[in-house]
Amino acid sequence: MAHRQLTLCGLLVMLLLVCNMDSGLVWGQEDGAGGSERKALVPAMFIFGDSLIDNGNNNNLASLAKANYFPYGIDFSGGSTGRFSNGYTIVDTIAELLGLPLVPPYSEVSGDQMRYGVNYASAAAGILDDTGRNFVGRIPFNQQIKNFENTLDQITGTLGVPDVSQSLSKSIFFIGMGSNDYLNNYLMPNYNTKFQYNAQQYADLLSQQYSQQISRLYNLGARKFVIAGLGLMGCIPSILAQSSNGICSEEVNQLVLPFNTNTKAMINNLSANLPGSRFSYIDIKNMFQYLLANAGTYGFSALNRGCCGIGRNRGQITCLPFQTPCPDRKQYIFWDAFHPTEAVNMLFGQRAFNGNTEFAYPINIQQLAGL
Repeated sequence: MAHRQLTLCGLLVMLLLVCNMDSGLVWGQEDGAGGSERKALVPAMFIFGDSLIDNGNNNNLASLAKANYFPYGIDFSGGSTGRFSNGYTIVDTIAELLGLPLVPPYSEVSGDQMRYGVNYASAAAGILDDTGRNFVGRIPFNQQIKNFENTLDQITGTLGVPDVSQSLSKSIFFIGMGSNDYLNNYLMPNYNTKFQYNAQQYADLLSQQYSQQISRLYNLGARKFVIAGLGLMGCIPSILAQSSNGICSEEVNQLVLPFNTNTKAMINNLSANLPGSRFSYIDIKNMFQYLLANAGTYGFSALNRGCCGIGRNRGQITCLPFQTPCPDRKQYIFWDAFHPTEAVNMLFGQRAFNGNTEFAYPINIQQLAGL
């Protein structure tokens, strides 16, 4: 998507960002904040992923994977922005904990709006380019990286400031990919993938590609990576709805385990081979297991069905335009057939930010930001 050239204000802000790299990272709040200052732990956050963290990049695509309609965003101050949730996503929570404003989508950002980062995530996107083709339009991880390159070209080409690389090296790069490579590729009946690869072979294929993609971001200047693992995908309403007993599919949970194992090994390998790189692995599976085991403690009572959707477990057809969702959304783990509620996203974001090694390994995001 075409972007307007950086405004003069944007140039000044970016220059200020670079100049303040080692002086506490203090910049002004967004316009209208009354002149108060925002203390950010990092210069910016750049986000890559799928519908779990997409915040509007699919809105103008010829795509079946969209959420820019009510009741999506029913609890979000900006309304139906394209977030696949009733409110915040996990990266919205993390941005606020880092002292950043909510990061804007690539499809809408221009000029000085890029000063705190950009969100490139796209619903139905995968590590593999072919993933998600049932939804037609989507932006695979490879293209998301190209879009990040376009952002860099705008910044460095216009500013000509070599210290942009220093800013990038201190920024957070959040990556949450892989869910669609299973849900909208391997498990889809019109894909041959499952006949070509067993679970381990497919995980190996994904991690090989994933490693190359992360290395590309490293070569573009990224140094601090947050990599989100896959959750208990056999327990989402869409999968639950495919059986009559309504219990988690152990087959699907076992299918994705090798991917998480490979991702941890990949992180260790990249840390050893990419000088200056640091990683935080967010263990979404452990977070979900803990949440399911302690749901009542956190006020959750609806564990196996969507707040908005149709059919068994409200997971056979996802949330339709102007459908009336459940009124007690804070009691639900799942918002629709595939995605968590804001309450879960906020809880997981907090755990990723300052949780122990059970949830963020080997360090959490707060520790990563402080390096």
